Amino acid sequence: MAEVKRTAVDESSLERLLGLESSKIGFYSEVKQKIHELEAANLGLRVKSGELQAVFNAISDGVVIFDHHGLIQHRNHVAPALFPEETVVGQGCRALFHPDCDLSPESCPVEQALGGSSCQLSFTFTLGSGESRFFDVTATPIEDPNEKTRALVFIRDVTEKRLNELQLMQAEKMSSIGMLAAGVAHEINNPLTSVAGYSEALLRRLRDDRSLAEDGRLVDFRKYLEVIIREAYRCKCIIDSLLSFSRKSEGAVGMVDINAIISEVLELVRPRARNETIEIRELLQPGLSLVKGDSSGLRQVFLNLTVNALQAIKGPGVIQIATCDGEDGGVCAIISDTGCGIDPAIQEHIWDPFFTTKEVGKGVGLGLSVSYNIIKRHGGEMSMESTPGKGSKFTVRLPSCH
Repeated sequence: MAEVKRTAVDESSLERLLGLESSKIGFYSEVKQKIHELEAANLGLRVKSGELQAVFNAISDGVVIFDHHGLIQHRNHVAPALFPEETVVGQGCRALFHPDCDLSPESCPVEQALGGSSCQLSFTFTLGSGESRFFDVTATPIEDPNEKTRALVFIRDVTEKRLNELQLMQAEKMSSIGMLAAGVAHEINNPLTSVAGYSEALLRRLRDDRSLAEDGRLVDFRKYLEVIIREAYRCKCIIDSLLSFSRKSEGAVGMVDINAIISEVLELVRPRARNETIEIRELLQPGLSLVKGDSSGLRQVFLNLTVNALQAIKGPGVIQIATCDGEDGGVCAIISDTGCGIDPAIQEHIWDPFFTTKEVGKGVGLGLSVSYNIIKRHGGEMSMESTPGKGSKFTVRLPSCH
């Protein structure tokens, strides 16, 4: 029997015979192509992600995304600037919108959005410094077929807008009051003119007619008539000051005498000061340098400061108003009182809008804020010193115009 000869075939030869070598090359080529496609897709996703992140961060409003449990997933860089503690990732909507209760489906924008409804609302938030800020909120549901509904929330700080609206409302109210005051003042001026005119006529007659002057029954008449004339003209000065103050400002800038502005304001507040046994002392420097500014705005500043001084005094007290040329060439006005003073804990907040220690209905916290902004617009400065129980001193510095 013939012996069969066996030939050894190595692995590489076997792969060539079976065509496996070319098969591997094709497989690896396909895998390599898929890897290139995935890398290109990944690069495109990174580009899109970068674009979306840039848009997300460029939004000037605070943007917060809540998951279906009402917990914060993402936020842009504005949100922590507005609410550093309340918008921490993982924090719930309660911390920001309803800290007093666990759930508030009627007032919480996040809960409404998670329920599938878009909503808009406004709310007030008191910051850690004690300052109150106003915000507008827009909440929209994010529908995701793979996940439960999430909430997209936009938060906009509208404090400045609300302040401007309140100032506009106040200006409109003052304009209406000014028109009414002007009408009343004109009506009062007419009888006052008659009273003063007839009193002067009677006084001249007493002086010119010797028989009347020598009549013993009319000895006191001259003194009485002089008092009537003096008081009538004093009333006329008050009415003129009221008309001047109620006149609508045109925003015109001109040369302003601060002493004259303060004198007009004091004519308005003196009657109240007398009724409350408060003494007003004037230390106005003669020949004070003029200031370039809006007389109506500056008049409002000194009226606000003087009225605040009156309200700070409970019972008899003293308000002193002094003017002088400043060391830097400007004009300085100082309004001081012997009132209750201001607690050091709240002194740094007195310039904030809506901050007030007055009772409800007696102030909205805009007087000092508006006055501060008016002085700043004139290129000046306003400062305050106060000691609880001893009184306060407000100093206004304005650049003079040579």
